[in-house]
Amino acid sequence: MSEADFEGTLVLEQLARVNKVDEFLDAIDSDDERSAVRLLKRAGVDTATINIVLKKMRQADGRH
Repeated sequence: MSEADFEGTLVLEQLARVNKVDEFLDAIDSDDERSAVRLLKRAGVDTATINIVLKKMRQADGRH
């Protein structure tokens, strides 16, 4: 997946399948990249998409 094709809803759907949406959002809110990556991997999110999520987390820098 490229950043231009990124669809956050798809990531959330994958997290929902493993009941980890709330935990992931908590990780995002606390800028806990390690937990976010762990949860994304558990949900089966591919590496390219994980990298996009991390980039977006860093860009947000406290902004939602």
